[in-house]
Amino acid sequence: MAPQQRKPHVCRNPDLIRGVGKYSRSKMYHKRGLWAIKAKNGGAFPKHEKQAAAAAPAEKPPKFYPADDVKKPLVNKRKARPTKLRASITPGTVLIILAGRFKGKRVVFLKQLTSGLLLVTGPFKINGVPLRRVNQSYVIATSTKVDISGVNVEKFDDKYFGKKVEKKKKKGEGEFFEAEKEEKNTLPQDKKDDQKSVDAALIQSIEAVPNLKSYLGARFSLKAGMKPHELVF
Repeated sequence: MAPQQRKPHVCRNPDLIRGVGKYSRSKMYHKRGLWAIKAKNGGAFPKHEKQAAAAAPAEKPPKFYPADDVKKPLVNKRKARPTKLRASITPGTVLIILAGRFKGKRVVFLKQLTSGLLLVTGPFKINGVPLRRVNQSYVIATSTKVDISGVNVEKFDDKYFGKKVEKKKKKGEGEFFEAEKEEKNTLPQDKKDDQKSVDAALIQSIEAVPNLKSYLGARFSLKAGMKPHELVF
């Protein structure tokens, strides 16, 4: 079925010339049927009551807006899940660190912290690795294990390794031109005592196993002809 063609709108009072209509005012009064509307409503045109104006808002919107767009923070719906520990890493397992300051050193795994990082130690007296946190992505787990039943690690958590933020003091006019003296960060005495207590218990169990002390003290490295995919740790 063909669509119906729309008829063009035709004005009831076409202009003879611009501003002058063909019909007079009284003629258009009858032509538009206004007389019938007036007679139906008792000789007067119907009046519509004005709607009540909407109540003004209590707070006026600001007259000025910031020049730059203010970004709204995105809603993060992700729930933090605890990091799953690899099955090959258990308390007492000897790990090989693959990156960082102590790359290639062998350390003893003590426990997993709430942040998912691993708490390890050298011990410090054997290979110089202190109590520190390591990501499990940067370690290789070996089949060698150390008995850590006598080591108490309950006090160590993520806050233990946090750094204290110190406020910078404003310099005076005289101090501005003077050379600054670099102050070396010294380790607190209580942390040194914690390291000694952990090392003492670990070394006692390490010395009970022959050649384990020299194994932990040796650095791991690949030599010519060694195939990493064929190594058994």
